[in-house]
Amino acid sequence: MKQLSHVDGQNQPTMVDISHKASSEREALVRAFVQFPEDAADLTVGGEICTKKGPVIATAVIAGTMAAKKTSDLIPFCHPIPMTHCKITIEIVDRKALEIQCYVKTHGTTGVEMEAMVGALTAAATVYDMCKALSHGIVIGPVELIHKKGGKSDYHREVPVDLRR
Repeated sequence: MKQLSHVDGQNQPTMVDISHKASSEREALVRAFVQFPEDAADLTVGGEICTKKGPVIATAVIAGTMAAKKTSDLIPFCHPIPMTHCKITIEIVDRKALEIQCYVKTHGTTGVEMEAMVGALTAAATVYDMCKALSHGIVIGPVELIHKKGGKSDYHREVPVDLRR
């Protein structure tokens, strides 16, 4: 039976001891979607959404990158890690949705899934914040780990997402 890694023998929350792990290349890719209701669709001009707060996509990329670097300050049992790369891309899927991808890489003793997750979610939350004056009907999701490499196991998801549901 699988055990939770962040719970000790006395069933108390704890940070995982990674001192015995070998250092290796580790990477993760997370994607998140931001879906706009009909009354807020068709906002993009030349690949950007511009509001009174400024360029939405460019700001979301910066916010997501900053958040990925601060993951251990936000998630209690995440180890601070030296990220060697963080790349956030935001693409317009159709007139009513954005796809955000956050790719993070390190050479270390623990994975970077949470850094990629926090980066993608923060970028999505930034889009929401900058566009909420247009509509509070904006939806963030789904958010999912697409790829993880390094450590005990690798993972890859091949699941297309239908945003028309």
